[in-house]
Amino acid sequence: MSLGFILLIVSFIASSLLGVYQLNWNDFLLLFKSIFDDTVAVNPTDAYIFFDVRMPRTILAIIMGAGLAVTGTSLQGMFKNPLATPGIIGITSGSALFAAVAIVLGSTIKSFLPEILHYSLISIAAFIGALLVMMLVYSISFKNGKTHVVIMLLAGVAIAALAEATTGFLTFISKDDELRDLTFWRLGSLGAANWPKVIILFIINLVSLSFLFGNGKALNAMMLGEENARHLGIKVKKYHAKIIWLSSLVVGASVAFAGTIAFVGLIVPYILRLLLGSDYRIILPLSAVFGSLLLLTADIISRTTLAPIEIPIGIITAFMGAPVFILILLQFKKAL
Repeated sequence: MSLGFILLIVSFIASSLLGVYQLNWNDFLLLFKSIFDDTVAVNPTDAYIFFDVRMPRTILAIIMGAGLAVTGTSLQGMFKNPLATPGIIGITSGSALFAAVAIVLGSTIKSFLPEILHYSLISIAAFIGALLVMMLVYSISFKNGKTHVVIMLLAGVAIAALAEATTGFLTFISKDDELRDLTFWRLGSLGAANWPKVIILFIINLVSLSFLFGNGKALNAMMLGEENARHLGIKVKKYHAKIIWLSSLVVGASVAFAGTIAFVGLIVPYILRLLLGSDYRIILPLSAVFGSLLLLTADIISRTTLAPIEIPIGIITAFMGAPVFILILLQFKKAL
């Protein structure tokens, strides 16, 4: 845990300094000091870059990475399968699809909604998409009192393919300004980060992760099988419902603010289980720390590798996650 925090602090500082507009260590110390002492003189441009551009983006990456990793870990524990992540079982695709519908048909949809909901339309749509897909996948794969993981994964693949095809059609019929927004959502980016988004996502993740962190004991019991978990006093359906709702909320909010960012919920729990075993009381809090570290590192890579051009962060996480996905499949092959 301490190593993770140290690496996260180092990445936080690196994210604050690196970019097209370079800041040095002395600039960082001066700007940080100015937070507590308003008499400290700082360069206005440095202050704008640091407080209004870098800080919201860095903190959003930390919050979002923690949320995606913890939801991925929770879903894997619930379904007893390392492939049961929001991206692979279709939650992310469903969320992105509903966000795409809100982008392309937003003006029509807004005419039926009160004005107070107009600003949050994409966020609400992303959450509804995540929740509906999660409920659909769960209902398809649940039979005779237990979840059939193979059916769940196949259902997720089918739903993701359908969502991708529909999103592709919406992209085809979209206008130029809508096309830019759709491209942003499909590839993922933290470039639109701002303080209101940071605050909203912080509140959502604070509430959601507070409940999910308390599921460690129940997830350990579920690893023994749902029937055995019931004998141990675990209310399986209650925990399933809680994990589904909270995971959908976190994934939906993340997609609404940054688009599709895959594999965070796959990479982190896989590596932690490989190193520390499968005690979810330990893995859940650690996944938050290392999920933050992973997404923050991916964001640094995305905006510095080809600067001033920014690589969509979803591409970076896909490059990171695909090899891990292959390793998991090879492990399954050995177990056959």
